Amino acid sequence: MIGNTMFTPYEELLEQAIRFINEGDDYLVVSHVQPDGDAISSTVVIGWLLEKLGKKYTLINEGVSPSRLHYLHLSDTIINYTAVKPNRTFKRVIAVDCADFRRIGDVEACFAEGYELLNIDHHPTNDLYGAVNVVHSSAAATVEILYELIVQAGLTIDEPAATAIYTGLLTDTGGFRYSNTTPRVMEIASELLKLGVNGHWIADHLLERMTMPQLKLLQLGLSRLAFSDDAKIGWLFIEANDLSATGAAPEDLEGLVNYARNVDGVEVGILFKELMNGQVKVSLRSAGMADVAAIAQSFGGGGHVRAAGCRLDGPLQQSMEQVVEAVRKALNG
Repeated sequence: MIGNTMFTPYEELLEQAIRFINEGDDYLVVSHVQPDGDAISSTVVIGWLLEKLGKKYTLINEGVSPSRLHYLHLSDTIINYTAVKPNRTFKRVIAVDCADFRRIGDVEACFAEGYELLNIDHHPTNDLYGAVNVVHSSAAATVEILYELIVQAGLTIDEPAATAIYTGLLTDTGGFRYSNTTPRVMEIASELLKLGVNGHWIADHLLERMTMPQLKLLQLGLSRLAFSDDAKIGWLFIEANDLSATGAAPEDLEGLVNYARNVDGVEVGILFKELMNGQVKVSLRSAGMADVAAIAQSFGGGGHVRAAGCRLDGPLQQSMEQVVEAVRKALNG
């Protein structure tokens, strides 16, 4: 689905977004809770865009920005709402890479009464919660949409913005390995490299390097790796106190689910992360036989056909049984 309706041309939606940005000022820019590479990259790209247009803005998210993304321009200005709550509200809001309104989290408290929201996203499960919605499910990442937005706005992309866009593309395509790596993605990546992006350094920094706490968390997760009787489903879990026990950060969980999915014969890999509040965060990855977005939606989540997630109220063992059974039915249905 694209935009406000299925029938609105993509270029017109980009124009609507440009008008939304040009007509106002003093923006709140937000993404989803526990932001990942595309979320942080999209947030700072919007900040860069607003800065170029002479607009006031505040960047905020519920959750800590991953430390490995601190090289991005403006990343150090993103407020962690969990730690710092602005003593004001905003009438104009831009949400990026946020598949549904609930994923904005407690930052909603910063929205003024009668606020207007621009929703820019690439998740097919997006519920079009904005006054203006630019939702392009064919895009590999939200930064791909932002690249098109900047070009259509007639602005020149410099190296800091190019680096952020490249980062979002790299992370959401798994290093240009996933099925969402389209010719258009590679065209954009090529243009960004021409602008001075250090693609080798970014790939090495984000995809190859590993901290010792991250390695310990990986060892712990792999020690719990389990499979269904037919070996088509693989899953592992992380308990609530495992991060503190290993010294790992929440960002160190990223990519862990792929170890279950990447085993030969496995069609769906699942990572269960027990949270301190008793909830269980679930990440699902599919080889293609199962639509994990539909499975996640059945539990109140969402995402893409091959990559999705949701949260359950727990307990951990019960949540694992419920999700594994839902995946089993999807594969056998």
